[in-house]
Amino acid sequence: MEQGSKTAHGWAARDASGLLSPYTFTRGVQGNGDVTIKVMAKVLFIFSGDGRRELEATHVIKNEWGNAMYPVVPGHEVVGVVTDAGAGVTKFKPGDTVGVGYFVDSCRACESCGTGHENYCPNIVPTSNGVDLLDGATTKGGFSDAVVVNQDYVVRVPDTLPPAAAAPLLCAGVTVYSPMVQYGLNSPGKHLGVVGLGGLGHMAVKFGKAFGMKVTVISSSPAKREEALGRLGADAFLVGRDAEQMKAAPGTMDGVIDTVSAGHPVVPLLELLKPMGQMVVVGAPAKPLEVPAFSLIGGGKRVAGNGVGSVADCQVMLDFAGEHGITADVEVVGMDYVNTGIERLERNDVRYRFVVDVAGSQLGVDA
Repeated sequence: MEQGSKTAHGWAARDASGLLSPYTFTRGVQGNGDVTIKVMAKVLFIFSGDGRRELEATHVIKNEWGNAMYPVVPGHEVVGVVTDAGAGVTKFKPGDTVGVGYFVDSCRACESCGTGHENYCPNIVPTSNGVDLLDGATTKGGFSDAVVVNQDYVVRVPDTLPPAAAAPLLCAGVTVYSPMVQYGLNSPGKHLGVVGLGGLGHMAVKFGKAFGMKVTVISSSPAKREEALGRLGADAFLVGRDAEQMKAAPGTMDGVIDTVSAGHPVVPLLELLKPMGQMVVVGAPAKPLEVPAFSLIGGGKRVAGNGVGSVADCQVMLDFAGEHGITADVEVVGMDYVNTGIERLERNDVRYRFVVDVAGSQLGVDA
């Protein structure tokens, strides 16, 4: 073992079956600007609006995208406690509760990095199944007892946020929060439409209400009406496949956040927008979205996409969430439950995120 490196214990997928089992490996040497983090909580896998699979899910561990570098230790959206810090670390100290999101490094030289949008760096390094820019090693994620991350890609988690309920904010939370702020969909009194009431959608509703906005949920599932209007506090609910309901609300919304990752018609959503309204796509359907030109030209409407957020975006979002008591709705499980959890995710049997209590789990030894 290289001097200064550490033995880590986690769970990994060894092949395209996607089955996770105990795995012992070596974490790289903590650098001058790195912090070592004891993992407390980790989001199991992520689902999008109306239960459709989003970017991570089982795609990587089952090699559905053809890019798995086995063994894969999956997992971003990590919350933990700093246990050690390099001599050059100025932002954190041992004992701090911190988080790590979708990525752990970027090139720092491109235009995106230079303008504070490192989440769009062409050489971004994912927290899991990425390639380290310094030594070429495969990154191993939060399904382990510890991670080593450069301080510039770590955020501080407010004391008011419980670790398990805060973990999904590091990806799902910032994915909806950052475009809301960027496109002015955070002003009191404005009307926001949220398409899909899953992991991303329920966070958009919570942020929208905290901003003082009127929020309407648009879902394909009528059964989610009570959840949206009651517990989450949305102001209105539309069944997206009900043409009469949709036709009754044209030109009423300042913005729409579309979180759905299944194929769906976009024109009815654009019709909900006021002139000059903004639609932001954060779901990832496999098939192209069909957007007729006149549906945009007629009202000067705009469509944009958003991928997570920068580290700075994530910190601002966490601070806002801490001030307003905003957390994700989660079901907390142990590490030995992850394979069952994945099966339940495939059945859409979760509301809205599974979170693994890593610190409270027996990680075991290699199978």
